[in-house]
Amino acid sequence: MKSWSGRSGLAKVDLYTRVTAYMLLWSAVFVLGLLLLVRPIRHEAPLFLVVTAPLLNLANGVLCHRFLRRAMDAYLRPGTVLPARTVLPAAAAGAATAGAVLLEAATADVPELLPGMLGAALVPFLAGHCLTLRPRTVALHQALIVGVLLALVPLTGRDLAASVVGVATVAFVTGWLAVTVRVSLWVLGVVFELREARDVQARLAVAEERLRFGRDLHDILGRNLSVIALKSELAVQLARRERPEAVDQMTEVQRIARESQREVRDVVRGYREADLRVELEGARGVLGAAGIDCAVESPGPGLDLPGEVRSALGWVVRETTTNVLRHGDARRCAIVLSEEEDTVLLTVENDGLPRPSGPGLVSGAGGTPGAGGAPGSGLAGLRERLTAVGGTLEAGPGEAGTFLVTARIPLSRTPRTSPVEVDR
Repeated sequence: MKSWSGRSGLAKVDLYTRVTAYMLLWSAVFVLGLLLLVRPIRHEAPLFLVVTAPLLNLANGVLCHRFLRRAMDAYLRPGTVLPARTVLPAAAAGAATAGAVLLEAATADVPELLPGMLGAALVPFLAGHCLTLRPRTVALHQALIVGVLLALVPLTGRDLAASVVGVATVAFVTGWLAVTVRVSLWVLGVVFELREARDVQARLAVAEERLRFGRDLHDILGRNLSVIALKSELAVQLARRERPEAVDQMTEVQRIARESQREVRDVVRGYREADLRVELEGARGVLGAAGIDCAVESPGPGLDLPGEVRSALGWVVRETTTNVLRHGDARRCAIVLSEEEDTVLLTVENDGLPRPSGPGLVSGAGGTPGAGGAPGSGLAGLRERLTAVGGTLEAGPGEAGTFLVTARIPLSRTPRTSPVEVDR
């Protein structure tokens, strides 16, 4: 079982909401259990009721707990219908417990305790009942319960005014409970929808990037392949006629093929390479737009980094930023670029632990291939990119429940080039 700090923000909200609902249910069961042990009931009520009522109360709690759990799951999945075998036992247990309370109130002198006892008997079932039907239907059912209580409570020997006040108290308690539980689950449902919308947005961004990449390849290869096909057909016809121009046409086909190969390499290289400065500014903007406070720090006016080092670190920033957006529930993120003993150090730390999503952190943008043709995704892809420039990557929990990614690249192997400017 995960600890509280190890859960995502969504999981924390979900757990808090469910535990609160369960606490309301079991608090009612506990309160009624205490009230059933007061002296007037133990001494004045029949022994059968004194023994049976606590057992009914406990059974009511167990059955209604099961009903509430399934009712919450059904509420969060619209269209789910609870089976009768789940609802009817809980309803029967609630009705039996309330009936036992009325019988004890008729034989024991507990006028001031009756509203609390009735409310505690009805709360466990009504906590789940308010989630399974439309609000109007829930209100109608609670009105029917109030009507039944108005007819039965006077039979316990109380006058009309006391009965009305007691039933009104019960109606207020159960109505407040229904509103509280339903609003809490509604808020949880909205949080789930926001999370789903955020994931859909991230997937759409990846799909859009893939479409752009495919469009670029189509624009480059479409014309050239058409020309190659036409010239090769012409070369075939000329060769059949033993015309010397066939050699010229095949030479042109060879030239166009090599040009196409070069253009494809340029497209793929541009797609795979990441500029560190652009990625840092992009991370600040994207995370800020998502409501995540992103702080980017670097020493002095900038670092003189080789091009391959800037590209590798740019990929670390891109991958970890995507991971924060798609697989965590962060509120703050800190990206620090520094130099320590002829080694460039990049750390990305956020306060939202990533949700499991396969063997690595997160797929790279558009699922691009990594160094050496390996999949450029997650930790494996980042480590391959850093290994190509002699670097290392570490990722795992940081201090105070954060998630920390650290990339180190030694600078002694490669000459330095242009500086990387990053605002503090």
